[in-house]
Amino acid sequence: MEKIFIFDTTLRDGEQAPGASLNPSEKLEIAHVLADLGVDVIEAGFPISSLGDFNAVQKIAKSVKGPAICGLARAVKADIDAAYNAVKASSRPRIHVFLATSKIHMQYKLQKAEDEILRLAVEALRHARKYCRDVEFSPEDASRSDRFFLYKVVEAVIAQGATTVNIPDTVGYAEPQEFGSLIRDIKSNVPNIDDAIISVHCHNDLGLAVANSLEAIKSGARQVECTVNGIGERAGNASMEEIVMAIKTRRDIFKNIDTNIATSQIYRASRLVSKLTGFTVAPNKAIVGSNAFRHESGIHQDGVLKERSTYEIIKPEDVGFTGTSLVLGKHSGRHALKERLKELGLALNAEQLDKVNVRFKALADKKKDIFDDDLIAIVEDEIKTVKPVWKLVSFAIHSGTRVVPCAEIKLKYKNKDLCGVSSGDGPVDACFKAVDKITGIKGELQDYRIEAVTKGKDALGEVSLKLKAKSKIVTARGSSTDIVEASVRAYINALNKIEAL
Repeated sequence: MEKIFIFDTTLRDGEQAPGASLNPSEKLEIAHVLADLGVDVIEAGFPISSLGDFNAVQKIAKSVKGPAICGLARAVKADIDAAYNAVKASSRPRIHVFLATSKIHMQYKLQKAEDEILRLAVEALRHARKYCRDVEFSPEDASRSDRFFLYKVVEAVIAQGATTVNIPDTVGYAEPQEFGSLIRDIKSNVPNIDDAIISVHCHNDLGLAVANSLEAIKSGARQVECTVNGIGERAGNASMEEIVMAIKTRRDIFKNIDTNIATSQIYRASRLVSKLTGFTVAPNKAIVGSNAFRHESGIHQDGVLKERSTYEIIKPEDVGFTGTSLVLGKHSGRHALKERLKELGLALNAEQLDKVNVRFKALADKKKDIFDDDLIAIVEDEIKTVKPVWKLVSFAIHSGTRVVPCAEIKLKYKNKDLCGVSSGDGPVDACFKAVDKITGIKGELQDYRIEAVTKGKDALGEVSLKLKAKSKIVTARGSSTDIVEASVRAYINALNKIEAL
């Protein structure tokens, strides 16, 4: 069985999606889940870009075991130095050097001729290899590069010790037949190509990132660069879950080829990335969308009830969808709650379980049915947040069609209950202003989203928001059956994050 290496760049290229900024602790949390998922390489960031990114990559390199930890660098010595210093604590460090080779990039961005680009590529590889045996090189915008010049660059960097050569479709310009031909031509025209792994990195500007990646695999590529949920710059990157499940599902095409991905962890990883970036997964998203395994048509329902394979080519449980409703309610005990959380992969200590149990009981009094997503949302809200400086005690609002909305908020701060009252343009705005009065922090709302994370009239609602305060920008979430309460919780969580930074 031949292995396809999964190079996950969610934390680097994925984070470059506008609005997807992650703090170091969030990046580390995602990195641990990627390791559980079984990815071969985690591109943890671009260390030279900022001190925060350097520290995040370094923290991941020290803490995450299993995958190679990779740092991105331009073909510049300072970048390469920073990348190595960030990843060197890993047992499997990798430096990823990139340099554009297309005429349009060389002329307008770099303003350099081919011979200079070739020289810079060789010097960069030579410098990186002083630090690290595992060095990857990417000729940026390869799909629009002159092929003969591309062959020359690829041959030169392999001669200098590149262990992986990555062929990027940087602007998503290629189509599958063309991209597959490019990979085959590289294999045929680069004499030392067998000394390195061929990788591909496809963008989704024309909606072809996954198709191009799969065609490249059929043509001889053995590493694919991708992201969870396909997030990334512009229209995004190739979707990791779609590539992996296409290989697994179509064994008739991808014969004797497999990945190390534990596919049952896909949904967990997808949900975490969605929550921490604030990017909602579209319901019709392949593999991980909420409608991916739902059937409404009577004909489809009848077929699935008789034989699931009539309309399902993937088993929901294969990607981590349980498809079952919880039988927990207000009469359920702490032990039953603990066991169900374990089944969902949420192992909590006694103190954490106590916190979740309080929220669970409160929710059970409001909701008739409690589902898996309810519990996941409670855990994320109660446990996976920074240590709170401010904590919501209670809130009350007065609002109506001919009434100026007014809110009274009570927060706990250093074992003291503090109250604030304010009016606003609506009940949520009034609550936020009341919180600002108590904390003395003026928050500037950058983004605000509401999503029903469970089903039914008493669905648990989740608010995701982006807040700017004290020259810092953070994202945070809050959940409740009451959308105003969810909003207040999200706002307070954001302020706690800002205080922790």
